[in-house]
Amino acid sequence: SCLIYVIKFVQVISCNLPLKNPIANQPLMLILQGLVLAVIYYFGFDFAIKKFHLMTPGREPVTADDADDLAIATDADDDKYTRQAKQIYAALGGADNLTVVDNCTTRLRLQLADTSTINEAAIKHSGAAGINKLDDHNLQIIIGTEVQFVADALSHLKLTNAPITKTTTSNEAVATAPTATNITSGVTTDFYSVANGQYVDIENVDDDTFAKKMLGDGFAIDPADGTITAPVDGTVSTVFPTKHAIGFKTDSGLEILLHMGIDTVELNGAPFEVLVQTDQPVHHGEVVAKADLAAIKAAGKATTMMVIITNMDAVNLMKFKMLTNQVKVSDEIMLVTTK
Repeated sequence: SCLIYVIKFVQVISCNLPLKNPIANQPLMLILQGLVLAVIYYFGFDFAIKKFHLMTPGREPVTADDADDLAIATDADDDKYTRQAKQIYAALGGADNLTVVDNCTTRLRLQLADTSTINEAAIKHSGAAGINKLDDHNLQIIIGTEVQFVADALSHLKLTNAPITKTTTSNEAVATAPTATNITSGVTTDFYSVANGQYVDIENVDDDTFAKKMLGDGFAIDPADGTITAPVDGTVSTVFPTKHAIGFKTDSGLEILLHMGIDTVELNGAPFEVLVQTDQPVHHGEVVAKADLAAIKAAGKATTMMVIITNMDAVNLMKFKMLTNQVKVSDEIMLVTTK
């Protein structure tokens, strides 16, 4: 954190150096000046941050209760989803607080007796990408496209009223973000619009999970019609049962989620017709679904189509290319290069 402050300070000093200063006429001296100031201010900021416990990014307080909290005993047969579900179940307060377990494409949608009693730090410690506390009784936990496996395990824990015991969480039990595997390095993939309509920055999407990039980075399209196309050349990896989302994987290993509409999981697939199936190869511009935009709007839902790269750890560079906000399915939106 202090290094960031040092860099910004040196930039300000260098850019505002008065012309009367001899160093301004000897630009190479700026390098020496920068190095000297960097050393002075690095150790200065480092001392101040540690001495006065300044809460710079990465230095947020973590209490013992955050790291060592209530948990459930695990066994050798537990897969990563079961281990994560057990950590979340304990952090929620177990069956006494957990009343309903549901999920959509990427998040757990839970109903609790009281959301104020949960241990948010422990939930995040489980590997969850984020938390949305909607009100006193409704909670969403962002997991990712593998949420169904965690939801199934969580439902089983609730159904069996699994007991919670006081324990110390070992480092081995903590779920961590997956590292990129099966990635072909240095490959650039072209991403295209998934509909005729208007381009929307992902940060402006009316859903915090996407706008805050909890699942990954990408873009969105407000469609002018209901013909939805593949954003990339690749293979269909997943067709979600509620038909409102399709997963793709490129030959280089990028994993892409096409999420059709906001909160449309609640419509149980009624306004969607998916025209592809799992393991089917597709090319960008190929029609993969039909969406009844009028029906989606009549249900009070937004029709925004989100395209998200869900394994951002595989991404080295993203470059946006569209020249206008009005786009067609043939328009290239961005280029993505793998690490």
